[in-house]
Amino acid sequence: MELRTVFMGTPHFAATILESLLESSCRVVAVYTQPDKPAGRGHRVTSAPVKRLALERGIPVLQPQTLKSGEAVDELSSFRPELIVVAAFAFILPAGLLALPSFACLNVHPSLLPRHRGAAPIANAILSGDEMTGVTIMLMDAGMDTGPILAQEEVRISNEDTTGVLSSRLASVGADLLLKTLPEWIGGRLRPHHQDESRATYSRVITAEDGDVDWRLSSLDLWRRVRAYNPWPGCYTWWKGRRLKIHEAVPLDCAATGEPGDVLALVRPPLVGVVTGDGVLGLQQVQIEGRQKMAVSDFVRGHRDFVGSVLGRSSA
Repeated sequence: MELRTVFMGTPHFAATILESLLESSCRVVAVYTQPDKPAGRGHRVTSAPVKRLALERGIPVLQPQTLKSGEAVDELSSFRPELIVVAAFAFILPAGLLALPSFACLNVHPSLLPRHRGAAPIANAILSGDEMTGVTIMLMDAGMDTGPILAQEEVRISNEDTTGVLSSRLASVGADLLLKTLPEWIGGRLRPHHQDESRATYSRVITAEDGDVDWRLSSLDLWRRVRAYNPWPGCYTWWKGRRLKIHEAVPLDCAATGEPGDVLALVRPPLVGVVTGDGVLGLQQVQIEGRQKMAVSDFVRGHRDFVGSVLGRSSA
């Protein structure tokens, strides 16, 4: 059954989902994605992964500022969608759009709903210290990730997972789960079940300022932040007036004298640690402003005064 399908999404996670749809029996007649935004050091306006993929495949791309206007509803209605699939789109669909497709609007959400509804569910799963996350296929309603669930698949979070790495893995799982779920849903063999509201949590929106390290936090908390904020906004601190990014780190359960932010020499790898509010954060890979990232051992060889210094805004 070839369904006229409209896809809505923007980042790499969504592009993986779109690619799976294009390999299915669905006929993607239009793609909606967020308006182009400046990105990178040069603030160049670039197209998001979903837009690039759609244009490569010759699919019409629409980038409205809002979906709440009557014109937006009329425009989407003109595609006569039988199915709408949404993944990491960041717009809440108004009731007028939700009612358009005969096979409903499906959302591919990278968490085990009702946990981590809303923005940044992958980063928030790492920040929360969750051992498991996953993907949920749900029917969309007027709320934020509150609709009935069609299918879920669990994914274990490893100690090495960053948001970028975990997002790629969840995208692949989500693409496969969507292709398994669609025939069952379209064939009337799936019965949606409501979410347990007593277990619902909401993800915190991540901002660029969140990456600024507060050394008064515990080493465990900071380790999670280093992973959760990779690739964006990245964890960073300040050394001699320059921004120092922390790409990789490890929490060390060892006693240390000194104040939060003090840089210590360690007997064992990773050889350099920073005193935190509880424990020591071992630095593994860093990047000083204007230079490439490098192992901390290489950084220390080039900056002999790093050990014994103090990190943080007070040192800037």
